[in-house]
Amino acid sequence: MSEYQLQIKQVVDYPRCRIYRQFVQSLMADRSIRIGGGSGLFYFTVLCSYANFRTSYRRIDGISYTIYPGEWICTIKELADWFRTHFQRQALDILDELQKRNLISYLSLDRGKVVKYRIRDWKNHNTVLDYNCPCQKDTGFFFMPVTTAMELVGAGRCSELDIILDLWLSTIYNDGQVLGSEVGPVVYLRNGTGCPLVNYNELAARWGISKATVGRVLKKFEKLDYISLIAFPGTKGSVIYLRNYLSTMFQISDVLIDKEEVAMVLNIKISLSDEDGVKEEGVTLEPDICVSEELSSVSKSHMESIVRKMAEILDSQGVSCFRCQKARYKLYPLSDDWEGKYLCRPREALDKRIGMDVHCGNDKQVYTFELTLSPTGGMEKED
Repeated sequence: MSEYQLQIKQVVDYPRCRIYRQFVQSLMADRSIRIGGGSGLFYFTVLCSYANFRTSYRRIDGISYTIYPGEWICTIKELADWFRTHFQRQALDILDELQKRNLISYLSLDRGKVVKYRIRDWKNHNTVLDYNCPCQKDTGFFFMPVTTAMELVGAGRCSELDIILDLWLSTIYNDGQVLGSEVGPVVYLRNGTGCPLVNYNELAARWGISKATVGRVLKKFEKLDYISLIAFPGTKGSVIYLRNYLSTMFQISDVLIDKEEVAMVLNIKISLSDEDGVKEEGVTLEPDICVSEELSSVSKSHMESIVRKMAEILDSQGVSCFRCQKARYKLYPLSDDWEGKYLCRPREALDKRIGMDVHCGNDKQVYTFELTLSPTGGMEKED
């Protein structure tokens, strides 16, 4: 019997993103997130979440309506409830705006009490089924084209609901083109750099809001458990990871994001101090470290700090032998002609390449790692 290995990815080159109806319903029900704004991304996403994949029928006030793929029919009262508008006329104004942008077309029926709308280009992005059957509105998913989402984001001032959907649609997971995406589902603005670092100026311009509002909204989303916001000092910017993304998109366990691991992946300086100690709630580590004499340029206290940081990161990834008192660590320099079979990537000339072998007791070698220490300008400490 053939064996297969499933590799889960959300790649930057894919022109569409899956949106689960259950996720949209949860956003609609979350009244702690504000809706006021002129982007229209949330409104269009809601309409797409109700659109049919197959022909079905719906009966309203004793009248049976036929609904084809890409269409749905609802009362004005239902529409106003979805859009959270105080008046039904406001809900129709939103439909008018989306129709002007050539995203939908709609008709008012039954003396203006009922609306039937159609998502244009639905067939180009979602499968249309031939048979007739009721279409569930709280399960399954649909595809949203990334270009359409970007057009809507740039159309006006984004609401908080628009922003959370923009983050969701911009998330990349396990794509070699985007740094940090192997650590977890990371927000990447598709700017061609391959780096997810972003500053508040960029986000403010993207969403049509102030920098202060960007900071307030992101902190609010982090408190509500939608994102993990990792800020770095200086002008480097921040990295945004989505929580509950993997469980929603792929039905797999979500991962914990470690700031030190993200910093290592993005090659951002990790400050070391001679007073660095073991965290009370972290890995209990009394390192038995053997440092080669050829590494005399790096102090043993810094080596211990490096090993501790490596222990914390790898322990969160399931490498638990760092908790064992039998573990021994041997650090040694790597020559320039070393093949680098464990990690192959270009390095700067001033980088120090260090091999670290993890032994169980005195003899059994269980892991080999390569560390790269890069000097910072004018500083004696290592990254």
